[in-house]
Amino acid sequence: MIPASLVTFLGAFFATPAGILVLTVLKALAILAPLLTAVAYLTYAERKVLAAIQLRRGPNVVGPFGLLQPFADAIKMLLKETIIPAGANRVLFLLAPMLTFALAMLAWAVVPVADGWAIADINVGVLYLFAISSLGVYGIVIAGWASNSKYAFLGALRSAAQMVSYEVSMGFVLVSVLLCAGSLNLTEIVRAQQHVWFCFPLFPMFVVFFISTLAETNRAPFDIPEGESEIVAGFFVEYSSMAFGLFFLGEYANMILMSTMTSIMFLGGWYGPFGLLPQLGPFWLIVKICALLFVFIWVRGTFPRYRYDQLMRLGWKVFLPASLLWLVLTAGTLLAFGWLPRA
Repeated sequence: MIPASLVTFLGAFFATPAGILVLTVLKALAILAPLLTAVAYLTYAERKVLAAIQLRRGPNVVGPFGLLQPFADAIKMLLKETIIPAGANRVLFLLAPMLTFALAMLAWAVVPVADGWAIADINVGVLYLFAISSLGVYGIVIAGWASNSKYAFLGALRSAAQMVSYEVSMGFVLVSVLLCAGSLNLTEIVRAQQHVWFCFPLFPMFVVFFISTLAETNRAPFDIPEGESEIVAGFFVEYSSMAFGLFFLGEYANMILMSTMTSIMFLGGWYGPFGLLPQLGPFWLIVKICALLFVFIWVRGTFPRYRYDQLMRLGWKVFLPASLLWLVLTAGTLLAFGWLPRA
């Protein structure tokens, strides 16, 4: 039993500015520590799934079933030398991977992993997430420019064009979701799906959003910024050691973030299937995230890379008109039947 005096003291302490700061740091650690572990083991899961698709074994030497392979990779990157090209801008060259990784972590500040489980449950959570994901292109553009390499610069330009193109469609898709939920708060969006997940009435938008998340995270078949056959390794071709590792961690953290956003926007977040099964904290959200991550990996092992012109055509001539048309249909249907949410 915890003494009543200790409970009183802690309650008074966490009501002070210093206590609020300590509580926020503890909440952040409770989210980021499992997240970094998940990022490490997502690389292991990807290698295992791709190995199964290609009928080979994958990591199976370091530790039982190869489970310690992510730690071996981390130690290897930490111990290697960071090589900075002679003509590179040293400050920006080192800042770019840190910016990419930091933005991937900052986005989790508003993500609710269960009802009431969020570091900051703000009323404009969707706008915050959209802003953070949009800022992610800066790390890539800075890396490409600061490397003083034409391959890195071409990769950065491709990435900027790609992310801008698909974010427009994602924006229209999110507006469709917001019209149905009637709130920019992520927790309220999940609560609006307690009985019907938005992936059913908004199925075309669900497909557009998920494919756009592949492009947003530079994943196959949209990994144009790091096309090995044309520009060696794209924007991070000059990076080594932990500087490369931060880009690597940022990409996989963004994969988890985009899968989480898809789960929250369209798959009912922490609610069980069809509201029939009990709520188990963040369990159902984790299951949905893992299922979407499996599709991320499955697509990589199945589809060939798009050409750059095909990528742009899909974004501007297919997804943009489709998402805009569905937005108009959604708004018209809600208005006609009087289903628009009331404040």
